[in-house]
Amino acid sequence: MGSVVKTFGPITAVNGLDLDVPSGVCLGLLGPNGAGKSTTMRLLTGQAIADTGSIRVLGHELPRNAKAARAEMGVVPQLDNLDVDVTVEENLAVFARLYRVRDVPAAVDRALAIARLTDRRRARVDELSGGMRRRMLLARGLVHDPRLLLLDEPTVGLDPQIRTQLWSLIDDLRGRGVTILMSTHYIEEAERLADEVAVMTAGSIIARGRPADLVAEHAGRETAEVFGPAGELAALRARAEDAGLRVRPAGPAIAVMGSERAPDGLLPEYAVRRAASLEDVFVLLTGEEAE
Repeated sequence: MGSVVKTFGPITAVNGLDLDVPSGVCLGLLGPNGAGKSTTMRLLTGQAIADTGSIRVLGHELPRNAKAARAEMGVVPQLDNLDVDVTVEENLAVFARLYRVRDVPAAVDRALAIARLTDRRRARVDELSGGMRRRMLLARGLVHDPRLLLLDEPTVGLDPQIRTQLWSLIDDLRGRGVTILMSTHYIEEAERLADEVAVMTAGSIIARGRPADLVAEHAGRETAEVFGPAGELAALRARAEDAGLRVRPAGPAIAVMGSERAPDGLLPEYAVRRAASLEDVFVLLTGEEAE
């Protein structure tokens, strides 16, 4: 994508976006709700058309060749849109035929195995748990062995245990060399799964790199969290910023980043010191509390 702009009336959802996803990489598009992540996904699948800019997916120019591009990509939407009136394997077989897969039974077996749903193949979709349905969406997106997989908020709304199960499946795909673009607003999800993270806010990417590199660049090696009365925290923040340190809110505390460089006596002894994190970077760059 190059210099892409997409507006909806007075709202600019995507604002001069430049995005390149190298082959074999899992790129996490990390941003708060309303950052433009889902609109970006719809632009890449041809469901939305850019006002200006250029989009090329797997060598296909969009929207002109959107159908050819869609044939080579798998899409796992944020919302559950499964056909509940048929069985799991029938659902996958329908999509395999739509994608003109040569050996439909083999494709279905492969997708079921990847999503760990082989033992549920003859169950009706409406009999599946929420976690199984999300794995079913993943299986459906993989049934035609796509070159590129788009995951739009893949674990939103799931409880932590089920989210961890889905992370394991996505990590397996990354290990197989599948190219993945994943939008998320969960810090841990991006940190755990993505080879690279692109931080997005207000329709633009404001930072990109490996998680460890982003942390080193923007947050340093160590963060000190300090709790106390609001007045004392405000005074400490002013002194820290005067010393060239970056400070962000952290709930009822403040987080002083790069605290390993703090002058002697600046930070109180009761400050809680920890390794700097991607959460520090996210909050610092977007101004949004992390999830």
